[in-house]
Amino acid sequence: MTSDVGLRERKKRATRAALSHAAWSLMVEHGIDAVTAESVAATVDVSPRTFRNYFASREEAILDGIVQRSSWLVEALRARPAGEPVWDSFAHVLPDAIMKVLGEREDDVAALVRVSAENPAMLAQQLTAFARVERLIAEVIAERTGADVERDLAPHLLAAVPGATMRAVVTFWADGTTDATLPDLVRTSVAQLREGLPLGHPPPEASPAPPAARPRAGEASRP
Repeated sequence: MTSDVGLRERKKRATRAALSHAAWSLMVEHGIDAVTAESVAATVDVSPRTFRNYFASREEAILDGIVQRSSWLVEALRARPAGEPVWDSFAHVLPDAIMKVLGEREDDVAALVRVSAENPAMLAQQLTAFARVERLIAEVIAERTGADVERDLAPHLLAAVPGATMRAVVTFWADGTTDATLPDLVRTSVAQLREGLPLGHPPPEASPAPPAARPRAGEASRP
């Protein structure tokens, strides 16, 4: 009985992964308008009803693979040496994580950025999906630092760093204004965040106001 349950669960996971992969591929190759329950189901050779049993929207299907791969990031942070500062853990894990989570093909990442910029539903789905991942990261940070994830804000603030870094880096990289790789940009970003984001030179100080003119001899001072 246990083996039958295990087999069914593995089949369900495989079907879910195949549907998500098909949705992602259709988006990259033909744009998000090509991603429908019917087109994804046909690619996997299942019914549109099966697609709807797994996913409530095309956006959820497209992003599901990324969300599932995000578990690698959570486990990689959990596996860092005990007592290691959180920022050191980020510096070791996040540069590799961006390609493992988003996918090895940079063209696919650029396609996701374009679609997200043009499709509010995709952006909303990203925020919803990665809120769950951030919660898991917050729990790992709380475990490592002895904080209370239910009462302390610090684990939640730090847990927002990986997602915010990846979103900022990918958007900046997709603009085509840099030749740096995504992992290198992540590495630089973590270092800047850790140091407090030095943003260029401080504004020049205002010139001191000139001293008030003294009244001439014999001239009464005005009130």
